[in-house]
Amino acid sequence: MKITEPARTPERRKRDLLVRLEEEMDVWVATADADGVPCLVPLWFVWHGESLWLATRPTTPTGRNLRDGRRARLALGDTLDVVLVDGDVEMYAAEEVPGAAAGAFLAKTGWDPRADAGPYVFFRVRPRAVQARNGEHEMRGRYLLRDGVWVV
Repeated sequence: MKITEPARTPERRKRDLLVRLEEEMDVWVATADADGVPCLVPLWFVWHGESLWLATRPTTPTGRNLRDGRRARLALGDTLDVVLVDGDVEMYAAEEVPGAAAGAFLAKTGWDPRADAGPYVFFRVRPRAVQARNGEHEMRGRYLLRDGVWVV
């Protein structure tokens, strides 16, 4: 790959990130169990209230890892245009999830896990760190959020 564009400004990266969070449907969810065994799956998500909301069955490896580990790394894009989100996780039973978050999830995905035949839970991922870079030349300045606070 040849780098032909200058690195984006931090402000442009944040704008691009927020568009991606609104428009993209799937996010890679990386977790680990208590023994450190990794798990990586794509899940639908919605960006709502400065958090990413996911839904899965509580009995899947991802569901158990999110519940027990309370941390996750999420990734959007490919290796050349990547967003990495490290976040703290909270679990909500279907009857406990805030209505606005569940409604936003339904509006984006067309699916309401609360109405599904199988038991589903929601997970709120509050970003602690967000990195965004489009190529090696954007490594410098890739952190847009640190310690839960936007730096841009």
